[in-house]
Amino acid sequence: MSIRVLESGLVSQRVISEEIEKIQAGAAAGQTQPRLDFAPYRSAVLRHPAREPRPADPEEAELVAPVFGRSDVDPLESDLTIGGAGEPIGSRIVVRGRVLDGDGRPVRRQLVEIWQANAAGRYVHQRDQHPAPLDPNFTGAGRCLTDDAGWYTFTTIKPGPYPWHNHRNAWRPAHIHFSLFGTEFTQRMITQMYFPGDPLFALDPIYQSITDERARARLVAAYEHELSQHDFLLGYRWDIVLTGRHATLMEGGDA
Repeated sequence: MSIRVLESGLVSQRVISEEIEKIQAGAAAGQTQPRLDFAPYRSAVLRHPAREPRPADPEEAELVAPVFGRSDVDPLESDLTIGGAGEPIGSRIVVRGRVLDGDGRPVRRQLVEIWQANAAGRYVHQRDQHPAPLDPNFTGAGRCLTDDAGWYTFTTIKPGPYPWHNHRNAWRPAHIHFSLFGTEFTQRMITQMYFPGDPLFALDPIYQSITDERARARLVAAYEHELSQHDFLLGYRWDIVLTGRHATLMEGGDA
């Protein structure tokens, strides 16, 4: 499917919305994985594999891959609000959930990493140069290991939306990137967690590349009042299922 392009070289939001509606209307039932050839997501069309996969020796890859153990992850790394000289700017939140397999069993000692934009919607990265302030007290990166019941917990700042160059006036919904390594480096999977009620969902080609509505909903955290702390932070619950019919969807590329 092709996308109509304006003279400026950027696709309008109206055209993007029309293309999304057409694709979703014709989507096959049960399409729960993101579409790699989803035309409104322009860079994915250029990056997704166009040839059959080639076999590789996983043991050879493991020889040069990092190895993580309990001694390598400090418990303080799960609190993204304490790494600076002062308090970070923005709404403090806690994100908590379980990592499970397809049979509902906990995945223990799983390395979980997150990275995100700050409250103004900016990453600490040289390629992110849009005019929003950096926060000297917030790097936006953390990690932890799941416990014996598969639980992870991160304390952080709610990220802001940010512009990207997919089309004219394009903005990403607020989200947090999650990385899970499985039992080997070659099993690494990456996904995104979103926040409930975001008005940008319907306009975001990355979120909409999942054409099954129920599958998309599994990427959205739930506000959980029992996790919130009086006068301090708001709580969100988000479980990650690695396999099976209710598996959490994983990214096919960077976003």
